[in-house]
Amino acid sequence: MDKEDLKLTSAEIGTLWGEYINGTAVDIVNKYMISIIEDEKIKLLFEDAIKIFDKQKSQIRQFIENQGFPVPVGFTESDLNIGTKRLFSDIFCLHYLHTMTLHGLLGHSTSLSSSVRRDLRHFYDSCTNEGMNMYHRTTELLLEKGHFQRDPYFYPEENPEFVSGQQFIDGFFGNKRPLAATEIIAISLNLKKKIMEKSLSIGFSQVTQSKEVRKFLESTQNTSDQQIQSLSKILKGDNLPVPMSWESEVTTSTDSPFSDKLMLYHIGFLLQSAQSYHGAGLASAMRVDLVTTYEKIILKNLMVTKEWFNLMTKNKWLEQPPLAPNRKEIAKDK
Repeated sequence: MDKEDLKLTSAEIGTLWGEYINGTAVDIVNKYMISIIEDEKIKLLFEDAIKIFDKQKSQIRQFIENQGFPVPVGFTESDLNIGTKRLFSDIFCLHYLHTMTLHGLLGHSTSLSSSVRRDLRHFYDSCTNEGMNMYHRTTELLLEKGHFQRDPYFYPEENPEFVSGQQFIDGFFGNKRPLAATEIIAISLNLKKKIMEKSLSIGFSQVTQSKEVRKFLESTQNTSDQQIQSLSKILKGDNLPVPMSWESEVTTSTDSPFSDKLMLYHIGFLLQSAQSYHGAGLASAMRVDLVTTYEKIILKNLMVTKEWFNLMTKNKWLEQPPLAPNRKEIAKDK
């Protein structure tokens, strides 16, 4: 069957819709950051990131319009205030681009796994390739500037080992075994995401105009900090280094470069994205104390996300994705 004869499925429309909303939010932040960045190498990366998404946005619009669905509003220039005081350092901007590139790669791979139509699969292939290229470039520049935080090193054992007893999963009492390399992957990644989430919450809380939004952002700062401390404590228990924080890369500006809608949405996007990383961490955890830590983090994030949802809907800032037909309501109309 020719690709034009295949209608997009609900999953394909849903992924396109999500890619558009999340992409336009990050794009607005990128456009602000490029306006304040002084380092030419960092600025070049942002210029390319903006050009890449501009092309992707046009393609997403075309996919959606060709199926007769309304294109989401997402985030536009009306959510951006160019000319405001600097809120973030150049290095923080580079870390932001690196982190959002990782989020984008995860989103593209998820979207690809939900896609059947050939042209849509090829689109996500190109998005993934562009994302991987940007990941390499941001990594290389962070390494060049001495700001890439590498994970802990291990010393090799002489021979492979096999799990020999219950003590492998014990974590509350007695002698806890050291963390496994497979567990450190998730701990390190979750810590880095939480550090970005906390730093953005600090910056956004300084500049938001809404008292309700500020209160929520201050609450997310505290939640992120508690979760950072919980995960850091586990690493420190094995005398392993923890990633450094980025709070000092946020200035003291109170001049808002973004709409309250964008800032609140962005933190919600990070909270929801983090749940997949927490879930992966839980799945890889084989020590009881680590399992319990992830369970507490996931539960707390669900509660915070509910508060976020209520605040977004109260302000009529949350766009509704395409819904399945309501057959009961259709039947009533007859």
